[in-house]
Amino acid sequence: MFHPLPIYIGLRYVRSRSRGFFVSFISWISMLGICVGVAALIVVISVMNGLEGELRTRLLSAASHATLSAEPDTMREWERIAADLRTEPNVVGVAPYMQLQGMLGRGDELRAATIRGIDPEFEPQVSEISDHMLRGRLDDLQPGTQHVVLGVGLAYAIDARIGDEITVLVPTAERGEQTIAGIGVRPRIQSFLVSGIFEVGAQEHDNVLALINLQDATSLAGTENVPGGLRLKFDDIFIAPARARALGASLGDRFTVSDWSIENASYFRAIRIEKTMMTLILMLIVAVAAFNIIAALVMVVNEKRNDIAILRTVGITPRAVVAIFITQGLVIGWIGALLGLTLGLALALNVGVIVPFLENLFGMHVFDPTVFVISEVPSDVQWPQVVGITATALILTVLATIYPALRGAATEPAEALRYE
Repeated sequence: MFHPLPIYIGLRYVRSRSRGFFVSFISWISMLGICVGVAALIVVISVMNGLEGELRTRLLSAASHATLSAEPDTMREWERIAADLRTEPNVVGVAPYMQLQGMLGRGDELRAATIRGIDPEFEPQVSEISDHMLRGRLDDLQPGTQHVVLGVGLAYAIDARIGDEITVLVPTAERGEQTIAGIGVRPRIQSFLVSGIFEVGAQEHDNVLALINLQDATSLAGTENVPGGLRLKFDDIFIAPARARALGASLGDRFTVSDWSIENASYFRAIRIEKTMMTLILMLIVAVAAFNIIAALVMVVNEKRNDIAILRTVGITPRAVVAIFITQGLVIGWIGALLGLTLGLALALNVGVIVPFLENLFGMHVFDPTVFVISEVPSDVQWPQVVGITATALILTVLATIYPALRGAATEPAEALRYE
């Protein structure tokens, strides 16, 4: 039969006003520390989730979820391969592309760039770059027109504007020339007319990417209208890596498979490391609060030695004594954790309102729009993380009560009452 006496006594100890001021002060500080730690963790992790999602969105606005590339002999039948891929589950878009590394110049300025050949008809299926055009349109990239669309940072670097003529230089490897490596490098040079400028808010695209028509790109590469590969878009970005590998395996080992998680691995790895370190640092607040619970309960045990002895003499078991002090510690810790959960969710879910209010109040900007592309603080509350943070705080408080509770249970009645 369940006997609530240990819980009743533990709750009485929590509410007791007879304890010393210092013990009560430590208990309140412990509760406050757990509350602040849990709330800070939820807010910080949610904001970092939002920044990660914003970065992912900006990176993928000009890139595809996955790519399949192969040698020209394999890609000659790209239209049939693309038609087959469009019938696969989860695939919502397929577009051909040709990617080259080269130099862009105007006058004396010369800049390294990634030159991507695209088909304006299929490109909207796999990217959102058409939604980020500052000037011009992707449809201006027609075969033979020698038009180019530049990222805003790249256009600024070479001082190129709409209507300007720029030089595109692409090195190509050709056999037959005697060099140390047995391969001669002969550059192909063509003039292009700037017909558009885009800005997606990611330096990886804005500062280095130039778009030309697929036919013009294959002419530069010397592959006779054969693209270098296919870009894929899936209905769920997070299944893209697994689905891309599966599709690549079904097509055979002639294809090289890549996806957004590989191409941008360094950025997302850095964010994961930052999130991990912030979690560890902020969890120290909860850990310090848990140590305070230990200190408070140890002092309560010393203060209540006579009470424990009397309870033991009337039949309370050591296990019940353990339950008394565990109850007291859990009430302190769990109230702090639940208050922190409530406060953290209230802040994380209203970051979009709170941050502008504080910016207006203090006349400052968290992200200066003249410096940062992201001018608002994003927040993405992920419930598994919230549950994990709260559960960790609750577990730490449980662990913090074990030693003082065992110490209280080890009190010998005769020793405690010897001089009473």
